[in-house]
Amino acid sequence: MKKITKGILLLFLSTILLAGCGQQSEQEDRVLHVGYSGSLCEAPVHMAQEKGFFEQEGLKVELVKLAPGTQFEAVTAGQIDASFGLLASLIQPLSNGLPIKITSGLHTGCDKLLVPQDSSIHTAADFKGKRIGVPSMNSSPIIFTKRFLADQGLNVTEKNPDVEFVVFSAGELPLALQNGSVDAVAMNDPAASVAIRDNGLTAVADSAVTAPYNEQYCCTAYVSEKLADDAPELAAKYTRALQKASKWVAEHPEESAQIQVEKKWVPGDPAFNAKILKTYNYIPSYQGAYDAFAITAKQMQHVGMLDSGIDVTGLQKESFFVFKDKDGII
Repeated sequence: MKKITKGILLLFLSTILLAGCGQQSEQEDRVLHVGYSGSLCEAPVHMAQEKGFFEQEGLKVELVKLAPGTQFEAVTAGQIDASFGLLASLIQPLSNGLPIKITSGLHTGCDKLLVPQDSSIHTAADFKGKRIGVPSMNSSPIIFTKRFLADQGLNVTEKNPDVEFVVFSAGELPLALQNGSVDAVAMNDPAASVAIRDNGLTAVADSAVTAPYNEQYCCTAYVSEKLADDAPELAAKYTRALQKASKWVAEHPEESAQIQVEKKWVPGDPAFNAKILKTYNYIPSYQGAYDAFAITAKQMQHVGMLDSGIDVTGLQKESFFVFKDKDGII
């Protein structure tokens, strides 16, 4: 009987070991599909590929180019496992069940509120009664603009607002400002910086330099819920790779910009692009993104862009991937 029991135990342990080895092999062979849109500030994704940070983590990665505004559909449909996104634009979809987990903040900056250089608008109070062009009603630029104006005492809710927001395509915003259709525009970089250079605009507010927004993380790394649940080790490796790449961009902005243009990740002039990259704080931080999420979500509730009944603390906890023993994540 003892021999039989011992044999059964050995068989049981062997089965567990074989299953574990099979799962490990499957993890090692899995190709991670990472979505990207080709924006300038997405440099950590580009550099993780070009400088070998994905490879250092033992990841097999396929970069999937996505059309603007299609990332959420791609992750929901299982076309991508991970991506890079604007924190503010993730909050409302997450409250509606977007199946992703944020894993790290990657940098600050990105959004600007612009007016012509000869404009009479100089402060937030000057926007009262004015029209502001935005790329969409739920984009990061409008969220930043509403937060900025509300913090300065203006009403930007739908009920008796002090300002009017008008939607134009991103490419049409400078023209709308030029022909007088709007008094100001809210835009993302690099288009915002290009508009400043080419259209003689000036920033009334810039999330890269205007306090306190310049200390709050703008862009993040995230993974699908499925990846976080089924392969947490891969989620950790992806996050470490992007954090390493983000730090590398901070230390090598000129080379990053040069590689982005040469390898056709983004268009433009490398020297000009490098100046933009230098305005961001590419120091990655899990905690930084976690803290910025709560700040932004509460302000979105205040301006009517997030349901007032949502438990922000609960949403914050549910929206982040908790790493085992931090797994080397900053």
